[in-house]
Amino acid sequence: MKKTTWMKGLLMGSIMACMASFGWSQASPKATATGTIGSANITVNYNSPFVKGRKIWGDLVPFGKVWRAGANEATKFETDKDITIEGKKLPAGKYTLYLLVNETECTVIINSKTGQWGINRDGSTTEDPANDVLRVNVKPKKSAKMNESLVYTFDKKGLTLSWENWDIPVSIK
Repeated sequence: MKKTTWMKGLLMGSIMACMASFGWSQASPKATATGTIGSANITVNYNSPFVKGRKIWGDLVPFGKVWRAGANEATKFETDKDITIEGKKLPAGKYTLYLLVNETECTVIINSKTGQWGINRDGSTTEDPANDVLRVNVKPKKSAKMNESLVYTFDKKGLTLSWENWDIPVSIK
């Protein structure tokens, strides 16, 4: 009996390790967006959830509540040089990126605490306002196309989060 249980455990562990090595272990896979704006190299590390037929804005991502800006772990934001986000200075460093989403405006939150899971057991995010380095307001726009998976992209104007039927552009200089 003990030997059978041990063997089943070993087999399951091996299967799970194999799945993880091929990236099959998460419904929201890890993703990275990188860009250069001015002389700054900027990286966003996040987990990319899928729409899967759900209503995203105002439902899965509720209006008026801070969101981890991705799935699973809180979204990581790193810049190797000082930058300006929507007119506010952000020193070079590693941060956590959160969003506070509403129907007509979103607040981008850059927080100094890094390495935490995205949500607490009660469903609230791990964002602690005492560690906020920067908060700026931006306007979401209707996407030109449906985005099944959440994606961050860089262009010469800054960073854009695209998911479902919204683009959330953030000016970076």
